[in-house]
Amino acid sequence: METLFSKIIAGEIPSYKVAEDSNCFAFLDINPNTKGHVLCVPKVARDKFFDLDEATFNQLMTFSRKVALAIRIAIPCERIGMSVIGLEVPHAHVHLIPLHTIEDISFQNKAKISQQEMEITAKAIAVFFDDQI
Repeated sequence: METLFSKIIAGEIPSYKVAEDSNCFAFLDINPNTKGHVLCVPKVARDKFFDLDEATFNQLMTFSRKVALAIRIAIPCERIGMSVIGLEVPHAHVHLIPLHTIEDISFQNKAKISQQEMEITAKAIAVFFDDQI
């Protein structure tokens, strides 16, 4: 199944990549709730999150944790929120959102971030990704 996220992973659509391993890919959300809002996706496309096989599910969770730890270092915030909704794109994914208030996780308010700031943010998170356990 080809999805928008499959095309991003393949490099057919540009993204602000923050991390990648053999099984997963992470990039900045282009319509972020807050600065540093990242999407983590498995490289295998499955429409529904809980349809992922157990190994892929666990790989995605481990990968998402590493990304969240990198975000926490790169982006000043109270904590990192995680959300799995799955209605926007038919490709399982995890939202990691730097939180300052509870409203930041609501998807009601969106941050306006310039292309230059997106590039800087992606690089800042990427620098810390490889340092995570």
